[in-house]
Amino acid sequence: MNEDKLLNKEKKLDYVSANGETFGEEKIIMIAGPCAVENKEQIFSAAIGVKQAGATFLRGGAFKPRTSPYSFQGMGIEGLKLLKNAADYANLKVVSEVLSISQLEEAIPYCDMIQVGSRNMQNFELLKAIGKSKVPVLLKRGFSATFGEWLYAAEYIMSEGNCKIILCERGIRSFDPTTRNVLDLSAIPVVKEKSKLPIIIDPSHATGNKNYVEALSLAAVAAGADGLLIEVHPHPESALSDKDQQLTIEEYKNLVTKAKRVALAVGRTI
Repeated sequence: MNEDKLLNKEKKLDYVSANGETFGEEKIIMIAGPCAVENKEQIFSAAIGVKQAGATFLRGGAFKPRTSPYSFQGMGIEGLKLLKNAADYANLKVVSEVLSISQLEEAIPYCDMIQVGSRNMQNFELLKAIGKSKVPVLLKRGFSATFGEWLYAAEYIMSEGNCKIILCERGIRSFDPTTRNVLDLSAIPVVKEKSKLPIIIDPSHATGNKNYVEALSLAAVAAGADGLLIEVHPHPESALSDKDQQLTIEEYKNLVTKAKRVALAVGRTI
C-alpha cells in the first residue's frame, strides 16, 4: 500500500498559492462576498466594499446546493461571469463553489480557486476531477465529518496530482439549535499538526447568525487560522439566501479593523 501523501510527515506542506495569493504564511488571507450572486449591482457593490476593507478574494455562489429544491439555486454560468467581472473591476481573486464535474469545467475559466462545499466533501469523483485539473481548491469540512475523513478527502485530490488545497472549517452539527452549527476551532491546531495544509475558518456558516461572526473571526485569528471566509452583502435584509448570517459592508470593515489588531498580537498580518 502506498503511503498517504497528506499524512506522511516527510511530505507535509506549509503553504499553498492561488494566483499570487499564498495561504499559510504570515499574511492572513481575507475572502468575502455574498452567499450568492444575485445581480450585477449587488456583486459589484460587494466587490468594491470588501476590497476597500482589505479582502483579496471575492466569494459568491453561482451554483447553490440548497436543502429545499424550491430555494434560490443560483444564476449558474451567468453568475460566474458577473462574479469574475466584479472581481476584475475591484482587483480581487475569485473563489466559487461547484457541485459536479460538468460545473467544474464551466467554472475553471472564471475562478482562481474552486470551492468544494460541505455536502460534497465526499463526492469522490468530483474530488478526483479537481485533482486532475490542478486548480487550487478550498475544501470545506463535512458537517458530520471526522478529521480523518476530511483529510482523506484532501488525499483524493492529492492522489491525482493536485496539492493546491486549502482546508476550511465551517462548523459541525450539534444537538443545540442556538447556532446553525458549532465552530470547531480545535480544527486549526489539529490540521496543522496532522497535515500542515493551510486552514481557514468560515464563521458565517458556522453560526448562521451575523451577531456571532465577529467574535468567532477574532478567535480564529488568535488560534492561528490562515484566512477567514466571511459572507458580506450590500443589503443582507434583501438577500435571496442566508440573509441572517451576512454582514453589511460597514460591519465587515469594522471586523477587519479588529482582526488586524489580533493578527498583530500573534505575529501575523492582514
